[in-house]
Amino acid sequence: MVEGFDVRKLILQAFGARTKAYAPYSGFCVGAALLSAQGRVYPGCNIENASYGGTVCAERVAFFRAVQEGERDFTAIAIVGAPNDAKAEVYAYPCGICRQVMSEFCDEDFMIIVAKSPEDFRVYSLGEMLPHGFAL
Repeated sequence: MVEGFDVRKLILQAFGARTKAYAPYSGFCVGAALLSAQGRVYPGCNIENASYGGTVCAERVAFFRAVQEGERDFTAIAIVGAPNDAKAEVYAYPCGICRQVMSEFCDEDFMIIVAKSPEDFRVYSLGEMLPHGFAL
């Protein structure tokens, strides 16, 4: 448990979201599970496109889904990734665009959890991941 929620359960939900990924070009499937302050979880998976600029990361899918549902207050996100059906052997860190999207809706204490498994994970704050982020 970390700050009132079960990190391992959130990681498992990210693994579940990963199974929905559409990654025919990179073969790298990513899943994310975004936890709102109200305790609701919004899953997301990466969705690739032949026009690479049209690709959307799992983290942004989760955030956009949550925002579309009216959520604006978030606690944490768990992120997992690996080639197709392979075991996760690396931590899947969010890209710069995803970190910037997170900063639009979250404060510096927002938790970013990158995991290889429910037992093997690292926790960072958004402030650590995006120091001096762009904001208006």
